[in-house]
Amino acid sequence: MTTTDTTTDLEDFRLRVRDFLARNAKRVDAAGDEESQDGETVDYLTGARVWQNSLFDAGFSGLSWPKEYGGQSLTMHHQRVFNEEANGYVMPSSPFMVTLGMCAPTLLQYGTEEQRRTHVPKMLRGDEIWCQLFSEPGAGSDVAGLTTKAVRDGDEWVINGQKVWTSGAHFADYGLIVTRTNPEVPKHKGITMFIVDMKSPGVTVRPLRQMSGGSGFNEVFFDDVRVPAANLVGEIDNGWMAAIGTLMNERVSIGAGGGGLGRGTGTAQFDRLAELATKVGRIDDGAARTELASIYVEERLLAILSERMRAGLKAGKAPGPEGSIAKLSGSELGRRVADMAMSLLAESGQAWTDGEDDSLHWAQTLLGSPGGAIAGGTPEIMRNILGERSLGLPKEPQVDRDIPFKDTRTN
Repeated sequence: MTTTDTTTDLEDFRLRVRDFLARNAKRVDAAGDEESQDGETVDYLTGARVWQNSLFDAGFSGLSWPKEYGGQSLTMHHQRVFNEEANGYVMPSSPFMVTLGMCAPTLLQYGTEEQRRTHVPKMLRGDEIWCQLFSEPGAGSDVAGLTTKAVRDGDEWVINGQKVWTSGAHFADYGLIVTRTNPEVPKHKGITMFIVDMKSPGVTVRPLRQMSGGSGFNEVFFDDVRVPAANLVGEIDNGWMAAIGTLMNERVSIGAGGGGLGRGTGTAQFDRLAELATKVGRIDDGAARTELASIYVEERLLAILSERMRAGLKAGKAPGPEGSIAKLSGSELGRRVADMAMSLLAESGQAWTDGEDDSLHWAQTLLGSPGGAIAGGTPEIMRNILGERSLGLPKEPQVDRDIPFKDTRTN
């Protein structure tokens, strides 16, 4: 511990957190589901903004983030204490996951000082919600194959193209977009990142309806959208480095509860499954108990890995392969949890009457799990990354890697 991270300091902090939550938050058992479906309703978004405002104003948002950008400059031990106390409370954080887990860290690492001071405090307070505009119809797993163009016009850039699978674009204020600015060089070298105002003329957002019934993903069209040159993030034609930084932070956020939002004590899924097993009379079943124990262990391991990654970020270490491990493990655990819930519910997981909240919740969880596995990189991509960067295995063949982008078969 540091000199400011004494046992007394942490206990005082714990009491402040406990008092704040008691006065401002609702218990999960008193409020129903922790999250609205996709966090997409107007009432939910309004409530989430109010919550984030109160969290920031009380000094509990961005606990380990730099104070000069709206954070508290505290330690990961303080974040751990907050997570422990917040376990069991409703934390309406999903609208801010992309903002604080992916976009803000990218600005802190690659943005200008003006961009950091202008946007990061507002992100932490919930006054600005951001989205990540990377994937395209022809560039999903291979993001570097993107074709959305940005052309310089004086002090502005003009953007034309289409993005897809953009989480939260329908309620985002700003977005980080990667564009093609130089087709004369290999695909990884002609990419540039910008901040785009999602309310700009020429931006059209169309929600995509999913099989779970939600519409958290969107397709976004850009028709002659003008972006000030001051909105450049990083260097012209060298935006791939910033994009990689965003993707690594995305995997940390999805896999291990990144973005300063916390993931509780890491047993939320186990707790809910154990409650369900009790309700349906299978808590004493040997097979069910074995699976519950395994899920408990995996959740705790992810929570510990989360703390390790957060400590690394606090120390200035860029996200590494641990993010891919967490993303892969988290998505596989999510599907395993949903499968167990369906097994426990049996026929009531296929059909139910109004008011059967457990059936509705777990059916939506099961239907949403494939999307969760794909978001931030498919399991196959995560295994390739781990094989190459952690095990030293050869890269997958890429015949278009070193030729000018304009000469690739897709163009």
